[in-house]
Amino acid sequence: MANDSTEEEGLAKESPETEHHIYEDVKWFNKAEQNQRMAVEELISTETGYVHNLQLCISDIHDHLQKKQLPEIDLEGLFSNIEDVLRVSRHFLTGLETVANLEHEQLFHISTLFQELKEEMENVYKVYCANYDQALILLEIYRKEPRLQKELLDTLQVTVPHTGASDLSFFLVMPVQRVTKYPLLLQKILENTLESDSAYEALSAATKAMIEVNANINEYKRRKEVADKYNKAGYLTLRERLARLNTHSITKKTTRLSRLFMHEAGIVSKTEDKEFDDLEEKFQWLASGVADLKENVASFLSNTEVFLGSQLQENELDIEAGTRQQCCRLAGKLNSIILPEFKKRLERLVYLPLCNLSETLKGPQKLIRKRLDKLLDYEEVEEKRNETGSVTYEEEASMNTYLAINSLLVSELPAFNLVALKWLGQILRSFVALQKDLAKQVLQEAEGEMAQLPHRHLPETDFWKMVEDTLSRAEDQLHSFCKKFESVRPSPVVQPLSPAEERRVLLLVNKHGPDKLFQVTSNISGSKDMDLTLQRGQIVALLHDMDTKGNSNRWLVDAGGPRGYIPSGKVQPYHLVQNQKSKTEMLIPNDGAERRRHSYNLPETASPPVSFITPAFQVVAGYAFTARSSHEVSLRAGQPVTVLEPHDKKGSKEWSLVEVNGQRGYVPSSYLVMAPTPEPPGWSSPVWPLPNQQT
Repeated sequence: MANDSTEEEGLAKESPETEHHIYEDVKWFNKAEQNQRMAVEELISTETGYVHNLQLCISDIHDHLQKKQLPEIDLEGLFSNIEDVLRVSRHFLTGLETVANLEHEQLFHISTLFQELKEEMENVYKVYCANYDQALILLEIYRKEPRLQKELLDTLQVTVPHTGASDLSFFLVMPVQRVTKYPLLLQKILENTLESDSAYEALSAATKAMIEVNANINEYKRRKEVADKYNKAGYLTLRERLARLNTHSITKKTTRLSRLFMHEAGIVSKTEDKEFDDLEEKFQWLASGVADLKENVASFLSNTEVFLGSQLQENELDIEAGTRQQCCRLAGKLNSIILPEFKKRLERLVYLPLCNLSETLKGPQKLIRKRLDKLLDYEEVEEKRNETGSVTYEEEASMNTYLAINSLLVSELPAFNLVALKWLGQILRSFVALQKDLAKQVLQEAEGEMAQLPHRHLPETDFWKMVEDTLSRAEDQLHSFCKKFESVRPSPVVQPLSPAEERRVLLLVNKHGPDKLFQVTSNISGSKDMDLTLQRGQIVALLHDMDTKGNSNRWLVDAGGPRGYIPSGKVQPYHLVQNQKSKTEMLIPNDGAERRRHSYNLPETASPPVSFITPAFQVVAGYAFTARSSHEVSLRAGQPVTVLEPHDKKGSKEWSLVEVNGQRGYVPSSYLVMAPTPEPPGWSSPVWPLPNQQT
């Protein structure tokens, strides 16, 4: 018994030592540490599976559909920038795998990795997420087409049968889900990390960074939805546009127009945004350059066709018959071989890309115009808020819409301008290269024929001397011809105008004077707000030789109704012919309605017969008027005034916008009268009695 007791005591002593030996290498973690470790492992393992599925989506599904060459399926619209998403995710996964086996500072390295890739992740995921809804719309369209739906299902079964995916949306939604998962995983790791841990601050910063990324993605998506909404409005038919008109929309448009006029007249100040103004100016110059280049390329091609297609035998040139045959033979080769190939290359490498670039610019142009509309609404609501202290929900929404469009343009226009400029630069380089190739081909074809010309044996110096002498003689002849032509040139002749156009021109003359008339030399398409769209040959009157920013290349003109800006380089002075001048002298306002509204029209009674030229008239103040606000201007009786608008901003004829001594403002229309201009001594003209002063 004693032996047994001794053995039991020995076993009791051995038991703790044995257990310690078995578990001496095992690390015990408390519950928080275990959860932290599991969250890190989940982050790494799910990122591995995510990247694998993205690779399947691109290398298998996308490539398989691309090989099928189905024009009905928009691969770019479906997959967006998923390749950029994969590139960033691979970079991120490589960083995670590098720190996966670290014992110390693993959490710190993971946090640093998130913060380093924050900006790049935001840039790629915001584009993908913003286009995701459009991808779903495309998938829904393809599902309704049995043939396309079958092609998509066959692709999934052939490329990724092991995934069990029954629809392409299974893969397309993964990036959207993944970017929203990052802050949740980081939050889980952070919750199971002690505040005293050295990596706690870094983890907290990484969590906030990914939350901010998701917030920025949602805001970008909201802005893009607003932009897409207004871009789609451009595709409405006329019937659909008319159906949208109602009392509310007409009132809103009228309010915008009134505020825009007040901006231009300087009555109210415009909200300044220098950053946007600079970006818009660069964009508008780019759009104007593209439009001009399209026009110039078309003119260049037309002139090249005329030049290369010329037939010397149709011209009376004093050259020998043999030389003429050589030149005709060369012209035939150029016209039948070189020109068609050049036209084909020019259209493919220059004109079509230029047209595509022009179409691409239309989206931002619409959005910029819509921004102005929303800015006018914003100013109106802001003014109301300052006066009353509150606005309605709809008014608050309109203000937010302006802010969204403005923020989107400010963030996107720099990159867009840069890409469009590079695009335009590449088109110009292609254009130059094509011209060099054309010159080279023409010279090669001409070498054989030129070798048979009479001067082929001349040394190079003698040849160039002969060319210079010939050009000098031609220049002298041309100069002599020009001098003779100037001496015998008839008075300027204009194209005949239609009766309606002629009456409009005469009204412009009476309103602004003949020296202010200009004629449009080429079609003008307005690209900015307040720009006019005019046809070649139209007559306009110059109001101001620069815009509100002091740009002298943009003139303010009166087109006989609408007023706006046009490029100064697309007009030339217009000269009235004699019969138009005589009609101008005889033109007298005779509209009864206008007589009732304005007291400065001529009286209806016939003037006594006089034997002199009909005098010119000017508008003067019939009575003294004292301005009562900053919108009005004071007048002295008999003071000449310039009528800018015969009505106020609401269209009322009771007030007129005038300019007096360089100051602009409103005056009562009934205070203005028409009076003859002062005439040279010895002349006499009837004096029209002033109307009775109104009280």
